[in-house]
Amino acid sequence: MIGLMARFSFGPFMLDAGSCALFEHGLPVALGSKPLALLQALVEARGQVVSKVALMYAAWPNTNVEESNLTVQIAALRARLRVSPGGERWIATFPRVGYRFAGPLTVQDRDAPIADPGLEADRSIAVLPFANMSPDPDQAYFADGLVDDLITDLSKVPGLLVTASHSSFAMKARSADTRSIAKQLGVRYLIKGSVRRAAGQVRIGVQLIETTMNTCLWAERFDGDLADIFRLQDQVVREIVAALASVLPIETAREDAPSARRRAVIIEAYDFLVRGRVLVMQSPAGNDLARTFLAKALELDRNLAEAHAWLAVSHYGAATHYGDDPDTNKALGLAYARQAMALDRADPMPHSVLGFAWLCEGEFEEAESALQTALRINPNHADTMVNMANLKVLQGQPHDAVEMAERALRLNPYPPGWYYWDLGFAYYAAGRYADAVTVLRKEEVGRLPAKRILAASLAQLGQITEARKEAARFLEINPGFLVSRWAATQPFRRDEDRQHFIDGYVKAGLPV
Repeated sequence: MIGLMARFSFGPFMLDAGSCALFEHGLPVALGSKPLALLQALVEARGQVVSKVALMYAAWPNTNVEESNLTVQIAALRARLRVSPGGERWIATFPRVGYRFAGPLTVQDRDAPIADPGLEADRSIAVLPFANMSPDPDQAYFADGLVDDLITDLSKVPGLLVTASHSSFAMKARSADTRSIAKQLGVRYLIKGSVRRAAGQVRIGVQLIETTMNTCLWAERFDGDLADIFRLQDQVVREIVAALASVLPIETAREDAPSARRRAVIIEAYDFLVRGRVLVMQSPAGNDLARTFLAKALELDRNLAEAHAWLAVSHYGAATHYGDDPDTNKALGLAYARQAMALDRADPMPHSVLGFAWLCEGEFEEAESALQTALRINPNHADTMVNMANLKVLQGQPHDAVEMAERALRLNPYPPGWYYWDLGFAYYAAGRYADAVTVLRKEEVGRLPAKRILAASLAQLGQITEARKEAARFLEINPGFLVSRWAATQPFRRDEDRQHFIDGYVKAGLPV
């Protein structure tokens, strides 16, 4: 029997048995508790066949479940691990008996020194939504806005791996304990807190929790005038980083360091900003309402760079994801992004949006420069990583695109649907059609135009009947689509990459 202090390494993965956490290339993998329990039981057997009964007991102790549950969870585990470097599956099936971990495996005592990727994984952190303690329940948006700002500021701290806000807020409606949430997000540290806003005053309570031992490392309360909210935010970030620096090798910010971005100085403008940015790209109607709030923020403060940046994202989203007057919205998006850049070059969003603009125009060098700048400012900016993945596909580097998109998903394991769209785009370009089908069938993708890539992937797999069904569904939403018109607008660097997509569309029955 292997002790709970072991680490198991195989391919790019490392399973820490002590914390029951899986890492890939040193970054936490978002995986459910059942697949993790099954993986641990399999690797602990070190190549021996593990019976179905033993595996079901490992994942569902003291619970009677149908064998079909085991089959489903093994399939989910296989899908996440993919295949070994030698082309074989990590998990072998022994019909009517059980399963065996089939890949090369290295076992290391957990007390032994660990390589840098493991140390990086220990630096993972998520900020959970703060409780709204204000007398007015409608002030919940204010608490959410503070959390979003904390995530943005912590994301810029060198050495930290910070979960994206979309995934953090996905935990808001979930009733789970600290350890379960940490496992779902694939992090070691959690920040929890509360906000009370009343009579021109604000109180922020914050806790930093180490989740493997469920220990509170630090807790503090911050009180001040509402007008000083941005100074309080900076103070909260500094003290969180200082608390982390006591247990992790990361840099602390100087007390006199300037704010990383140009803060709002008018609290009413900030209110409209936080109301608006949370709605951007959530739905066509939400995207429209976001622009209304953001425009009101700018009426109060024309120099609010972040409002310009979010308006740029909103307009580009309307053009590229919702098909709303593309030419007009792209022009507006570019104008807002340039204005945001003029006001605050330290904000990653203008660089990211400008990178996307250049990407759409086929200006690859400018796009790459802007996107890399955004990632230098904020190395945890998952949205930028997805845009970089798109760029890599168009540059003819699909395998790099897949790696970048999957990295974004590790930082944002509960993403908006367009992440899956772009990951499916990269999978198709890399010839990983089955993986493309899996992600593009996710419910979150909804009615996005990515369905055409789903149809092409099915066609390349030889599933022509299903491909034609998906193509028909796509055409119901996009009746004017022509393959030739699409191909003429796509800025692929290599003609063979464009032809690869054309072939899939034609096989699926989309009109030429």
